[in-house]
Amino acid sequence: MAKVISTLFISADGVAEIDPDWHFPYFDDNMGRAVTEDYDTSDVLLIGRVTYDSFAGAWPDRETAGGEDAGFAKQLGDVRKVVVSRQPLEFSWRNSEVVDGDLPAAVAALKADTGIKGILIPGSISVVQQLLAAGLVDELRLLVHPVAARKGRRLFDDGDTPYHLRVTATEVFPTGVLRVIYAPTDAPGAAGYDDVKEQVPAGN
Repeated sequence: MAKVISTLFISADGVAEIDPDWHFPYFDDNMGRAVTEDYDTSDVLLIGRVTYDSFAGAWPDRETAGGEDAGFAKQLGDVRKVVVSRQPLEFSWRNSEVVDGDLPAAVAALKADTGIKGILIPGSISVVQQLLAAGLVDELRLLVHPVAARKGRRLFDDGDTPYHLRVTATEVFPTGVLRVIYAPTDAPGAAGYDDVKEQVPAGN
């Protein structure tokens, strides 16, 4: 089945709503490489309406302009884009379509489509939150910036059930950005203080 991969720029205190003031000073060749690797995993982009509007308002013009980022702009234009929106949309950017019906059901159908290599969710916090709750996210690829943003929307919303994750890869960039790739995993066995007290440091 195709993997659903979420890729997010995020602050050390969990804010995934990008503020250019704390994001762009840390963007370097290493981060560009990581983003390229994330996009190369997939042939479908799954994005929320706000993210789509932001992308569609910038990348087609950059492709036409033919600058240094025109190649990536063309890649975004060529890829299939599935947009999550509660309202009908009229698309001006090629290869765009709206999610048909219930989001988890639609994503499950995309995952089961043998013609799809992978599904990437860039940004789109609300989409990621819904699919985490439905157990449909296979990887979280986070680029953790060494800054506490202190305001903005966080990736993990309030809920009754923890999300248990295992680390599958890490990398530290010279800027201090930490790239962490997580995959969902089962909860560890139950434990209390009596189970771990032998590991507590002894007093002097």
